[in-house]
Amino acid sequence: MRYDICQFPSNNPIEDDRSEKIVQLPIQDSSNNNEKVNTDWMFWGVYDGHAGWTTSAKLRDRLLDYVVTELGNAYKINDKNLRLIPTNENIDKAIKQGFLKLDDEIVNKNVNKLLENPNNKAGAAELLMPALSGSCGLVSFYDTHSKILKVAVTGDSRALLGSLNEENNWTVTALSIDQTGSNPTEVAKLLSEHPNEPNVVRNGRVLGSLEPTRAFGDARYKWPKEIQTKIYNQFFGRQSPANLKTPPYVTAEPIITTTEVHPSKNDFLVMASDGLFEMLTNEEIIGLVVKWMENKKMVKPQKSLIDNLFPSKDKKLPKVLDITDSTSKIQQKQPFRRKSNNNSAEYILEDENVSTHLIRNALSNGGNKEETAMLVSIPSPLSRRYRDDLTVTVVFFGEDGNINDQGILDLNKEATKGGLKNEKPKL
Repeated sequence: MRYDICQFPSNNPIEDDRSEKIVQLPIQDSSNNNEKVNTDWMFWGVYDGHAGWTTSAKLRDRLLDYVVTELGNAYKINDKNLRLIPTNENIDKAIKQGFLKLDDEIVNKNVNKLLENPNNKAGAAELLMPALSGSCGLVSFYDTHSKILKVAVTGDSRALLGSLNEENNWTVTALSIDQTGSNPTEVAKLLSEHPNEPNVVRNGRVLGSLEPTRAFGDARYKWPKEIQTKIYNQFFGRQSPANLKTPPYVTAEPIITTTEVHPSKNDFLVMASDGLFEMLTNEEIIGLVVKWMENKKMVKPQKSLIDNLFPSKDKKLPKVLDITDSTSKIQQKQPFRRKSNNNSAEYILEDENVSTHLIRNALSNGGNKEETAMLVSIPSPLSRRYRDDLTVTVVFFGEDGNINDQGILDLNKEATKGGLKNEKPKL
């Protein structure tokens, strides 16, 4: 029905990036006498860069195209020029191939070009910087016909699904797994792949340095030592990571989850770089979106008798039940950029863009406008001590969106402060 996006930098330039894409195609519907059905593939991507912005920029420009190409190969065309729906496993395989092929281009093919032409000093930075910096990658793929949502994550950005359960209570489900050196499953994976290196993960980081265990780029954790020595001697004056013995340690292969979406139940998706989850819990994020939806009359408020008798007291976030499975909960990082645990957190409600609303409240530490103003005013690079780059995308799966035959999106001007000419950002 609608999606909102907002970004707020801490690094200069911002190291986060994002992209969106919609592809319309005819498919053969085996559940309806093999009739032709038109469906939309909708994609949203959030890319949390580190050690620079060049890898996340490459993902912005290329990753969704790589994934669409691989999905196009998986959805075979029949003699009626209709796409045949493959198995769930083959869809996942196609998405993974898109991720891995782009990372191979970034990390291996480009460096091979450079080594074949070592005199190309001028082009070295363009070819190598996306490999030497790194980025997490989070992509959501929604099929409007099947109502199936797939979330693929490489790194520690996160996707949440907000939904109403049968008791008409709001719930949150994490649709991704944080892949870091603090995740026991990821640590066990690295130890099994590098059995003679007990310190392959140290202090929650790969080789004691890199926090995400999966990422695009980050060639210093993927190239053999002899390649690194050759590259650094010819083009860059840096050293390999300490204790580099048996690379690669890091992969861009994503973990993929599959979820059926229920538009009639007001399901919504929140995708964000980890900067948001450093400040807010999953329940707080969903509660903040619900409050915004109530304010926009997208859903009816769920008020108790006390709320009806004393409406001025209704400044608390609604109760949200986290129904994420217990294993995934253990693998998630918890918020840490907070003064204290505020069990009665309040909120600020003034934005037309729900993603801006989430970022503003993440900075407010429970509805404090002065704290938001203080955090916003801290210049880079000092700001990095107090907040990360923030990128948030929220997708609403309602049934009453504006649809037209041309597949043209309507721009919501009221929610696009800062994105339109002559308008300044509100934050």
